[in-house]
Amino acid sequence: MVTGAAGGLGVFVAALLRERGATVHAPTVEELDLVDEAAVAAWYGSLPALWASIHLVGGFVMKPIAETTLADLDRMLSINTRTTFVACREAVAAMRRGGAGGRIVNVIARPVLVPSPSFVAYAASKAAVASITQTLAAELVGENIFCNAIAPSLIDTPANRASMPDADFDRWPKASELAQVIANLASPDNRVTSGALVPVYGRA
Repeated sequence: MVTGAAGGLGVFVAALLRERGATVHAPTVEELDLVDEAAVAAWYGSLPALWASIHLVGGFVMKPIAETTLADLDRMLSINTRTTFVACREAVAAMRRGGAGGRIVNVIARPVLVPSPSFVAYAASKAAVASITQTLAAELVGENIFCNAIAPSLIDTPANRASMPDADFDRWPKASELAQVIANLASPDNRVTSGALVPVYGRA
């Protein structure tokens, strides 16, 4: 399962997983509203045995605290924290039905690990995802369900290039490179790493 598979990172993740022989379930926004708890439960409940669930859906806001509204915070908590929480919960249920364990990969962000100005709402929502990740890792390791997260800096995507045309794009981590890290964490070959918040900053 890959949420956000049509996004700038998701297309690379889904393609790499298929290249490695996985069957990828990649719902579109029209097919699945990840903020809708009942819809997410129904979607995961309809899946066959599930090995990995990768959660890439998210949103971003950058404002200083004086300009950050409660609506901004609520939006970040909804699109980043709530979607990840519900997807994780339903992924665990699906993996338990399969009985073989599984792998969950979430996405946090560099400002969670390296505090930066003007990211208060965004960083708070992603810090909650980090906590979900590490708590689930501790809760589920005895069931061979591992949970990890990557922490990117700015990802080299067309949207980010368009918003910062004067940046040094060579320093940004590439979506294809992040896909490799995600696929490795999601692989059955990952037998030792759980609860990690993996920095993937490139040279940024």
